[in-house]
Amino acid sequence: MKKYNTLFFVLSALLLFSCNGNTQTTAVLQNGSVEVIQFHNEHRCYSCLQIEKLTKATLAKNFPAIPFKLVNLDDKNNTPVAKQFEAAGTALFLYNAKTGKKKNLTAFAFMKVGNEAAYTEELMKYIDDFLKG
Repeated sequence: MKKYNTLFFVLSALLLFSCNGNTQTTAVLQNGSVEVIQFHNEHRCYSCLQIEKLTKATLAKNFPAIPFKLVNLDDKNNTPVAKQFEAAGTALFLYNAKTGKKKNLTAFAFMKVGNEAAYTEELMKYIDDFLKG
């Protein structure tokens, strides 16, 4: 009996979450307004490189319509965008260019970079929440 209750709960949750906000998410992605931006310096540490690798992999597998932008802070041409995001070193942001809404994911990225599964799972949740509003 316990087995069937668990199965029912899982299937119900999947149905609920698969439909919740789906049209809004699709609309946001079709507008091309949401992107993930990673700032970095010329000389990059292991963690910075891993953040890039894991973020790109998560986007490619789960959110292929969301672009990933890599911004070199040592390039003077990137100074305006660095000021806009107040980025002085490695930083990771979700950004909606249409609304100007930003979500700083830097602390999360450095905390979870050593655990690929946790990083992917949490990044997906942040993106889902950001897309919903």
